[in-house]
Amino acid sequence: MRKRDHNVFTNAASLLICGLLAGVVVAAAAFPAVAMSGLAAKAGAETFGALPKELTVARAPQISYLLASDGKTPLATMYDENRRDVKLEDIAPVMRDAIIAAEDHDFYKHNGVDLNGVARAFVNNQSGTNSQQGASTLTMQYVRLAIAYSATHPADVVAATEDTSARKLREMRYAIQIDKEFPKDEILRRYLNIASFGNGAYGIYAASQVYFGKPPSKLKLEEAALLAGMVKAPTTNDPTTRSGYPLALDRRNYVLENMVKIGKISRQEADAAKATKLVVKDKRTPNGCVSTNEKGWGFFCDYFYRWWLQQETFGSTSYDRERRLKSGGYTVVTTLDAQAQRGADKAVRKAKKETAKEAAMVAVVEPGTGRVRALAVNRQFKLDDPKNPKNKINSDPAKAKKKIRGNYPATVNPLLTGGQGITGYQAGSTFKIFTIVAALEKGIPLSYTINAQQTFKSEYIIDSSSPAACPGTHFYCPKNAGGKAGGVQTMWSAFAQSTNTYFVPLQQQVGAENVVDVARRLGIQFRASNDAKFASTKDYAHQWGAFTLGVSQTTPLELANAYATLAADGKYCEPIPVQEIRDPEGNKLDIANPRCEKRLSTEVARAAVDAARCPVGDDSSTSKCGGSRTARQVKQVVKAPVAGKSGTTDSEKTAALVAMTKQYAVAGIMADPDWPQTNVKMKHNQPDGINPPVIETLRDAMKGKDRINFEPPGKKISEGDQRSIPSVTCQDVNTAKSRINGAGFEAVVSDVKVPSSCPPGTAAGTSPDGRTIKGGVVTIQISAGGGSPATPGGPTAGPGGTTPTGPSRPGRPPGRG
Repeated sequence: MRKRDHNVFTNAASLLICGLLAGVVVAAAAFPAVAMSGLAAKAGAETFGALPKELTVARAPQISYLLASDGKTPLATMYDENRRDVKLEDIAPVMRDAIIAAEDHDFYKHNGVDLNGVARAFVNNQSGTNSQQGASTLTMQYVRLAIAYSATHPADVVAATEDTSARKLREMRYAIQIDKEFPKDEILRRYLNIASFGNGAYGIYAASQVYFGKPPSKLKLEEAALLAGMVKAPTTNDPTTRSGYPLALDRRNYVLENMVKIGKISRQEADAAKATKLVVKDKRTPNGCVSTNEKGWGFFCDYFYRWWLQQETFGSTSYDRERRLKSGGYTVVTTLDAQAQRGADKAVRKAKKETAKEAAMVAVVEPGTGRVRALAVNRQFKLDDPKNPKNKINSDPAKAKKKIRGNYPATVNPLLTGGQGITGYQAGSTFKIFTIVAALEKGIPLSYTINAQQTFKSEYIIDSSSPAACPGTHFYCPKNAGGKAGGVQTMWSAFAQSTNTYFVPLQQQVGAENVVDVARRLGIQFRASNDAKFASTKDYAHQWGAFTLGVSQTTPLELANAYATLAADGKYCEPIPVQEIRDPEGNKLDIANPRCEKRLSTEVARAAVDAARCPVGDDSSTSKCGGSRTARQVKQVVKAPVAGKSGTTDSEKTAALVAMTKQYAVAGIMADPDWPQTNVKMKHNQPDGINPPVIETLRDAMKGKDRINFEPPGKKISEGDQRSIPSVTCQDVNTAKSRINGAGFEAVVSDVKVPSSCPPGTAAGTSPDGRTIKGGVVTIQISAGGGSPATPGGPTAGPGGTTPTGPSRPGRPPGRG
C-alpha cells in the first residue's frame, strides 16, 4: 500500500473547503451570475455539512460458476452482470497504473476529492468553452457506482446517476469518508471490480476475459491502456465494432500519453505499445443452461437450476433465489460426473436421433448419497425460435391437425426429472421390485413359491367392460406374455422372467397399499392426477391391482434413485445436483450435504437386490434365478456385479430398464413425451431400443472403477422357514395331496405327465423335492408310466414373456415386463 500524502489539507479542512467549493460549483452550474457570491458559498457549505457521513456499500452482482464433480471442468455460468471480484495482486500493475492515468492522476495524493480539480472545473466551466469538466475522482466514481448497486428502489438508482448538483455534493461527502475508511489500494481494487467495460463485462476480470481471453494478471501494457480508456464511454469506445475500434485506439493512445506524463512508463514503451496491433476478442461469457460447456449438459444444468429455486436458504421467494444465484458469486461444484454424462449423451443419441419423436432418457444416481451423476436425452436444450421454427410437427394427431409443433428436437421441458407439466412415464415391470420389498417386510422370503398360471383371477375389482376383466366378471385377470403359464416360481425366478401371474397374487397377499407405500418411501412422487388419487388413501391403494405391473407414472430420475436406495442397503437419499457450494469469501454452505435417511432395513434391501441380480444375468451365491432372464446382456457388457430390471407397458408404448452397480444406478425410459398414447412400439434390446443406452452408460461410468460385490442377504430372509417335503412317490394323487397339505404346504397337481416307473396316474414325485419354505407351493408330478422314476427338479421354468393384458382401472394401460 502506498503512503498517503495528507500535506495539503487535513480532513477537517478538506470538508470545509469542499463544502465552500461545492457551493460555488453548484451555483455556477445553476446561476452563473451569482456564482462567486458569499451566499452561494455559504449555502453549499451548509448543504454539504448536512449530508449523511456513512455510505452503506452492497456487493456488486457477481457471476456464479458451475463446475462438474471434479471441481475443474466448466459446466455453465450464470449472471445478471458478468463480474468476478479479484484481489489487487491479481491485477497487472500496468492495469492499475493505466486506470489512474486515464481517470485520476492525483489518486494517491488527494483525500477522495481533488480540490485542485474542483477549482479547475469551476474555472473551466466559467470560461464559456464547450468543454465541461466534472472533477470526479476515482473515489467519487466508485461512490457513484456503489450507491447505484446498493439502491433498493429504482428511483434511488436514478438519483445516483443523474447529472445534478445534489449528486455531486453527495459523492464528494461520501468520497472523503471512504478515503478515511479504506486504504487507497483497496479503493482502487473496488473501483476496478465494479466499473463497466461494455459488452456485458463488469469489472476488470470479466473485461480481461471478454476482450483478451486472459485473466487480468496477464494483461500487457497496450491491453491495459485500451481497457482503461473504455470506462469513460464503453459503448462509444467499443473496440469490437467497426466504428468503435479507431475511437478505442485513440483513447488507448491518450492513456499511454498520460502514463508517460505521470512517470509510469517511458516514451519508448508508449510508442512501442501504440505500434502494437491489438487483436480484440468479442467472447461474451456464456450465460445460463442454454449455453453449457458441452452439448447435452443443459438438462442437468436445468435440473440444478430448478433445485436451486426450491431452496429456502437462498431466499423466501423464487425471484429472490434466482437473484442470489445470478448475482451471488457462488462457485458450485455440481454432482455431474463428466465421464458418466459423456457416456450417456453418446448412448442416447446413438439409439435415437435428436429428430426422433421417441425420447431416449437416461438418469444416473449415486447410491448412498443421492448425487445425480448424469441426465441425458436425445434432445437439444433450447427454445425453438418462433420466428424460424425447426421443431417437427407434434406427434399427437389432435395437435398435428392444428399444425402445433412438438418438443423435438429442441425443448427446455424437464423430461427426465418431472415438473412443469411433465408427470412422467409408465415404467412397466420395474415396479415389481416394490412388491418384492413389501413381501420381504411382511416376512415372506425370496424362496416363497407361487404356482403362476396362465391367467390369475384376482380379487381386484375393475370395470367389467375392461379387456383385463375375467370374462363375465368385474375381477381383474392379468395374464403373462404370450398367454403362457409361468409354473411354480420363487421371487428370484419370477423377477428374472417377469412373471405377472406371480406378482399380482403376491401383491394381493401383502396388500397393494403396502406396495404403494414402499414406492413412496423410495421416492416415487405420483405426479399424475389419477396416480395421486389412487395413492392418496389406503382404501384406494388397496384396489390398485395393476400397480405392481408399473402403470403409475414416474421419471428416469425417480426410478434410478429408487433402485439406488436398495443398492445403498435401504438408505434413501434425496436426489441432489450439488456436492459443494462456496460463497465469494470461500465459505462452504451446508446445503450441499447429502440428505439421507434409513427407509428400509439392510436385510430387506439386500434381499431385494439379490432378486434384482437375476433379470440382468448376474447370479449371486444365494440366488436361484432359473434359466430365463429378460436383460441378460447387462452383466455381459458391464462386467461387474449388477442388478436391475426391464419393463414394458401394454402395446409397448414405453420401454424401461434399470441397471446398477454399488456405485451407479442407471434408469432409462423410452417414450413419446408429446403423445403418451403413441402408436410407435418402443423397443428394448434392439440398437434403437432403451437397453443399449442404459447398459452403455453404466459401462462407461464404470470405466476405471472398482468392481464391488453386493452383500448377500441372510439365510432367513432368502430361504425362510424351510421344511421337509414328505415323499409321495407312487401314491394315489388324493393321498399325495393330503400328505403334502398336512405337512404345511400348498399342493397343486401338474397337468403334464412325466415318464415314471410308478403306475400311470399316480404321483411320480414332487417339484421341488427335499425341502422348501413352510406354506410354499409343492407341485405333484403325475406318472405317465413306462419309464424310469422322474428326476426331481426345481421350479418349472416359465416363459420369457413379460406382458400382462388390460388395465386394472379404466383408461390406463398396464405394465409389461
